[in-house]
Amino acid sequence: MCDYHLDGHYLRDLYSRQLCADPARLSYAFTQRMYPLNSFVQRLTLERKLEGHEGCVNCINFSPDGGLLASGSDDLKVIVWDWSRGTPVTSFDSGHVANVFQAKFMPYTGNCVLVTAARDGQIICTVLSSSGSMMSTKRVAHHNDSAHKLALEPDSPHVFLSCGEDGGVMEVDLREDPPKRKRILICRSPKNTRIALYSIFIDPSNYNYFAISGREQFARIYDRRMLSEVTDNSSQSCPEPVKKYCPHHLENPENEIRKANITCSVYSHDGKELLCSYNDEDIYIFDTSHSTGSDYVKRYSGHRNNQTVKGVNFFGPQSEYVVSGSDCGHVFIWDKETQKIVHFLRGDSQGAVNCLEPHPYIPILATSGLDHDVKMFSPTAPCPTTLKGLEEIVKKNNEERDEYHNNPIDGYELFMQLIARQYRRGLRVCERGCVGMGNMGGEATGG
Repeated sequence: MCDYHLDGHYLRDLYSRQLCADPARLSYAFTQRMYPLNSFVQRLTLERKLEGHEGCVNCINFSPDGGLLASGSDDLKVIVWDWSRGTPVTSFDSGHVANVFQAKFMPYTGNCVLVTAARDGQIICTVLSSSGSMMSTKRVAHHNDSAHKLALEPDSPHVFLSCGEDGGVMEVDLREDPPKRKRILICRSPKNTRIALYSIFIDPSNYNYFAISGREQFARIYDRRMLSEVTDNSSQSCPEPVKKYCPHHLENPENEIRKANITCSVYSHDGKELLCSYNDEDIYIFDTSHSTGSDYVKRYSGHRNNQTVKGVNFFGPQSEYVVSGSDCGHVFIWDKETQKIVHFLRGDSQGAVNCLEPHPYIPILATSGLDHDVKMFSPTAPCPTTLKGLEEIVKKNNEERDEYHNNPIDGYELFMQLIARQYRRGLRVCERGCVGMGNMGGEATGG
């Protein structure tokens, strides 16, 4: 039999919460004080699976109030879930013609407005009725290559940013009809070649700042006030970022094939830290108060990030933990300060776990990846984890990474991999046909 070992003030919080002396205040205080405890995090266990997609689930997002969860998939559908009951509220065709990479609720819209991004480069806005039925859908922006991520202003129901493999950053304002969109940045290397972008995140402490990362070793922070609209065919050099970070040992790779890329970067709850996950490397935190070019301040290892474009995230109301998926199918959780693994969870059976979405208020974690479902983890295990089996998994991940680094890919093999990827991408689009392309000019249609 295991005990929670709660000290006096936590027991008083629990007792007061049960008596409901002031339910709203005490419930919030209780969750904020209990959420980051190791005794809760180490009891995370699989609560349920949300099953309904027919393809890999590439994105998950809790609604601002935490009551709903949206998921997007290779099957081109978006499902809005009542995750606590494990049932779908609604399911609709996204309007995209290739893999859905992002689906997010716009804040202060009553959970009725979602924006999506996909491999087809389109950014689509969908409006739902209060009952969950689709009322309208319209294309609000378009990238010339895959669009991976969207960044929302936490207090705005209208404005968001998008990034894509065309190196572009788009700013979209939904207040106008058609929605106003402008390209505010084309990210380029010192050689003036476009840098494919995989991640974008708005600083929660200053909405003018945003961080981008992608197919290079640097995480860049820009100030929107210092950027002006650029045309897609512009060849002008990329503006200098306000700050730029990279682990010093990754700044100068031996060759382009082995150059480290950032698959995801996110800010902490207060914007003071920037968390970056590198492909087939480790996860790093940079202090955003430090000057540009400063080295990392914390490092997390044990997982493997090679096969897919993996996400990374903070967990806890004050960003007390770091969570990441892994090629081995596990979810890793590190204590942010000690940088030690405090829990690992079996995630996807088909391989990599790519997405990790913490609930905005309570210690619930949603994950997804190559399996066709969403997994919900809650702190309901009777005993905290003993980390049994962790050492063997970390050892195998490290051995596979070392083997990969010690056996460079020759030019022909790399070329054939790229050709195969392009073929699969084109085949998906051909199989889907032109579904969803009829309303791509920004006009709304009835659902």
